[in-house]
Amino acid sequence: MEINEHIVDKMLDPTGIIAGERYQFRLYLTLDEEDELYAEGGTGLRVIFAVDGDEERIASYHFFERASEKVLDFELEDDEKEIVLAFCKANKGE
Repeated sequence: MEINEHIVDKMLDPTGIIAGERYQFRLYLTLDEEDELYAEGGTGLRVIFAVDGDEERIASYHFFERASEKVLDFELEDDEKEIVLAFCKANKGE
């Protein structure tokens, strides 16, 4: 899994209910054709990244087909989760 493109947006909470800040990442991935997540139109990963003081974490995520936005029912492996977490930490301020 390689992240080859991304979009990040800071999410606003007009109610003030959510502590800290939230960022929505749309990560576009390059995958091997044999990977079960591979889609001809491309595969993406939507991540909600939470920052609350010193704590930074992935609050939620889901894979999707880039062409159709169809949600794919797969989970990140532990090593992939670490890659995504590090990517979000490094790119939240864009």
